[in-house]
Amino acid sequence: MKSAAFALTASVLMAGTFLAGCGAASSAPPSSPTASKASSYKVGLVTDTGGLNDHGFNHLAYLGLMQAKKEFGVTTSVVQSQTASDYVPYLTNYAQQGYNLVIAVGFLMQQAVQQVSKEFPHTKFMIIDDQVNGPNVTSSLFETQQCGYLVGELSGLVQKEHALPNINNDNTLGVVGGMSIPPVNTYIAGFYAGVHAVDPSAKILLKYTNDFNNPNNGQIYAQSEIAQHADIIFQVAGGSGLGVITAAEQSHTYAIGVDANQNYLAPNTVITSAEKGVQIATFDTIKEGVKGTLKPGVQYFNLNNNGVGMATPISAIPQSIVQQVLQSEKEIVAGKIVPPTNIP
Repeated sequence: MKSAAFALTASVLMAGTFLAGCGAASSAPPSSPTASKASSYKVGLVTDTGGLNDHGFNHLAYLGLMQAKKEFGVTTSVVQSQTASDYVPYLTNYAQQGYNLVIAVGFLMQQAVQQVSKEFPHTKFMIIDDQVNGPNVTSSLFETQQCGYLVGELSGLVQKEHALPNINNDNTLGVVGGMSIPPVNTYIAGFYAGVHAVDPSAKILLKYTNDFNNPNNGQIYAQSEIAQHADIIFQVAGGSGLGVITAAEQSHTYAIGVDANQNYLAPNTVITSAEKGVQIATFDTIKEGVKGTLKPGVQYFNLNNNGVGMATPISAIPQSIVQQVLQSEKEIVAGKIVPPTNIP
């Protein structure tokens, strides 16, 4: 990820329950030290209930998996959870089939990974966005308060300076979260801090959909905030947040995307996105697994290692605002600004 410029593939995935590429792909290039064993290395990925069509979190994990398949020739398989009750059986199925690495996408799968990883101590597991302690589990955590701060500062400046058409005088912004859980709330905590750093008097509305796969709920909650005069809304709700973008587009207000650069969904509406390097974490973990160097424990991703970032803002935003936010990015990297992890 390149902060403030990272762009992810905007391909739209089919929403079948089981997407499999179980046959070994072509081997990695002969120059690769992992080519001899990569084709026999099997990786299974279990999505959370948001599914691959969330245009964000799960989709990015899938892109990382496909990148590893292309570069190393690993065998891959994907299964999409429909309910939380699918987590344990899907993880178990891959372990029973002898998969070398089983990837769980999301904080909500923590208990399932904890259970299944103990039952299959010789299988490697990866969990994204939460920590599971175990000798065969690698956990990937993202300091999204940093990119939340950047999109918050940009939103606060756009609102304060009326830098885009249709910005009102009510000094109000909105946030729609999926669930009140740490991976969501760190984004939001950073957003609050970034907004208030440039406009302490700004009002921020916050609502949770309590799900991640219901765009109708996201749209309803966003419409409620828009009715209260919020004209920039940060969506941190996965698939439910796609409804936030729809509501903003229909009302000629603005949205901030999450996890991936979501500008392609509504180019004149999504003014930037807070990005999470799920694709990078997934690819790197598979690479270490193929090399035989994968270690248990926590991997941290932040601005320093391009693990989080802000997508390039739309060109309608004045460069003076963009440059101010990029300066704040440098100060976060230098430790001069430390965005909080708790919502005030």
